[in-house]
Formats: sequence, structure tokens, C-alpha cells
Amino acid sequence: MNNVKVLLGKTFNPLVGFVNSIIISTGATVCTVYFSSLTAYALVAYNWKLRQAFFSFILAVMMIPAQVTFIGFYQFIYRIHMTNSYLPLILPAIAAPTTVFFMRQYLLATLSLDIVDSARIDGAGEFHTFNRIILPIMKPALATQAIFSFVQKWNELFLPSILLTDKSKYTMPIMVSLLKGDIYKTEYGSVYLGLSLTVLPLFIVYFILSKYIIAGVALGSVKE
Repeated sequence: MNNVKVLLGKTFNPLVGFVNSIIISTGATVCTVYFSSLTAYALVAYNWKLRQAFFSFILAVMMIPAQVTFIGFYQFIYRIHMTNSYLPLILPAIAAPTTVFFMRQYLLATLSLDIVDSARIDGAGEFHTFNRIILPIMKPALATQAIFSFVQKWNELFLPSILLTDKSKYTMPIMVSLLKGDIYKTEYGSVYLGLSLTVLPLFIVYFILSKYIIAGVALGSVKE
């Protein structure tokens, strides 16, 4: 309880940080999983002229360290006056080359294009086919990548710390990093309590999504 008092006695509110982190992590995870799946589906289900070149470009982007782009990204966000906003932390998650690569490999192994052709013959639109037929097939892959994406966004510290200067928009990792106090004393009890609170949502997300991963493994198993 002493550590709780110290944690709540700081100039920021951990509950606000908790909510801010959930908003950013959930929004970024949805963007990453949905648009990466959509891109992977376009690479598998359609034959177009630059398909292989586009996939090679995605592989090339995967090899660029994220740290290289931080300075240019911050300058761009500053010039369009979008600092202290959640959008620069959520919208770039639409472009996730690693997730696209994983989804493409999953679709190549599991998707039969005859299903897509049947849906087209029945008059289903392309987005309707993707949302109602392809996404359910991809549930195990979606769950796996959702876990990775949520954990990565939830633990992200560097980018939010340079984009968010308003205390009411601080994420949980920023608040935990500020618990170190001054140079003379560090309240380690409150630091570890903050870290424990930070880890809790990750367990919850994993336990919610793990059943879809297990269901996918069971679906692909051999049955006599």
C-alpha cells in the first residue's frame, strides 16, 4: 500500500496512462493486422504486373532499422502540427512489412483460390469476400500477429516520449520511466508496482487470443 501511495502521489495519473496505452496499442494493432492481411491477400489472390517487385520492396523495407527513420518522422509530424496526438502513433502501424510477410506466407499455405472464385461467381464483392471469408480463415495468424503487435506498441517508449509532451497523454511506459525520481532517491517499490501494472494487459491479451491460435492448430491437424 505504501508503494501505491507513492505511485498515486506523483504528478501524473497511472490510470490515465493505462487508458492512453490501451487506446494507442489497440488502435495500432487493429490497423496493423487488418491492413497487413489486406495487403497479403492482394499479393496472393491477384495476378498483377508488379506483384513480385512490390513484395521485394516490402522485404527491403523490413531490413531498414526503425531508428534510422525516427528523426525524419519527428520533423514531419512537427511540421504538420501533430505532436501531442495519438494519430502519429497509430496510423503508421498500417504499414507493417514484417506482418505482411507473415500473413502472405500463411495465406500461401492455407488459402485455396477456388473459394475466392466461388464467392465471385455468387456475386460477392471483393471486400465482402475478404471480410467474410478470408479473415475467418486467417484467425490463427491474426491472433498471433495481434499479440506481437499489441506487445510491441504497449512497450514502446522512445517514440511516444518524443511526440507526447502533454502529461494527460502520457502512456504507461513513459510514466514508469518517470518513477525513477531524482538523482538521490529512487522509489523501487513504486517502479516495480508500475511495471507489474504495465505487464497485466499483455497477459490478458495473450489469454484472450491464445484460444484462436490453438483452434487453428487443431483445425490443421490430421484426423483419422
